[in-house]
Amino acid sequence: MYMTFRWYGNQDPIPLEYIRQIPGVRGVVSALYDVPVGQVWPAEKLSRLKDRIEAAGLAFSVVESIPVHEDIKLGRATRDRLIENYQRSVQHMGALGIPVLCYNFMPVFDWTRTSLAMRLEDGSTALAYDHAELEKIDLSRGTGDLPGWATAYTAEELAALLDAYRSVDKERLWEHLAHFLERVVPAAEESGVRMAIHPDDPPWSIFGLPRIITNDAALERLVRLVDSPANGVTFCTGSLGALPANDLPAMVCRLGGMGRINFMHCRNVKNTGERRFHESPHPGEFGSVDMCAVLRALRETGYTGPMRPDHGRMIWGEQGRPGYGLHDRALGAMYLQGLWEGLAR
Repeated sequence: MYMTFRWYGNQDPIPLEYIRQIPGVRGVVSALYDVPVGQVWPAEKLSRLKDRIEAAGLAFSVVESIPVHEDIKLGRATRDRLIENYQRSVQHMGALGIPVLCYNFMPVFDWTRTSLAMRLEDGSTALAYDHAELEKIDLSRGTGDLPGWATAYTAEELAALLDAYRSVDKERLWEHLAHFLERVVPAAEESGVRMAIHPDDPPWSIFGLPRIITNDAALERLVRLVDSPANGVTFCTGSLGALPANDLPAMVCRLGGMGRINFMHCRNVKNTGERRFHESPHPGEFGSVDMCAVLRALRETGYTGPMRPDHGRMIWGEQGRPGYGLHDRALGAMYLQGLWEGLAR
């Protein structure tokens, strides 16, 4: 295992030089944030980003992510052209030696929360989700009332998109995912890139939209769609841990034993009710994820890939991107490395 850290490029208030000072962090997880969804990622822009990361003494370890266009998820006539663009972007990654691509197949919304700054007992703030609160949000006004999505869609755009998904149930979405992977995974494998799908976050349907990457059965079905080491998963302990029925160590054993865990996201969540949770400090005693058991299972599978401390709390008065401050994620990186080292003894 080697430790990495998410960085949002020029928009990130945390400089690469600070990330370099976190002991043990060797790589950066980043992306091109100014390329419109569906367009080819220009090789020269990707190369400049890689050069900038390497100039700070770090490796460009993971792209997170190249977004999948909604037309691909919807199975529209334009999808094959968009998939060709996606293939070219993956090929550009491979040519530059960037080995892992984290992506997701969530319709319309990426990770979703109902609070970006829930105050915890210790005075820190954390991301939180309450399904009952989510259901009160009126999407007829667009995404203005949805935390983190204020400017994503106008009311008209969102209404059209939600209407288009009325004809896409879970099985249809699986068909569209298979169509995508059958074309992209061979290009990734040839380019030396390992695909790593991120589980749906949260791992259940929201706003009536289908979500399919939610549990062990779904992840095992995913890796069977295209039988290749390049078709793997991002094992996110926070996303999967929000569903109490998910046995994370057992899932790691099965997927890791198949060699299909290509990236690790490690964060903890505290489940506080039915479809209700908040994010917590990384150590197991503070949340519902037994991080030690997860890492023990991961080490036993012989995992050698990238890991990153996922979302952290905002602590010590830090201001910045919710979930992506420096201090708590740095603490998480150190905790995870300490666990990993201790499990080796």
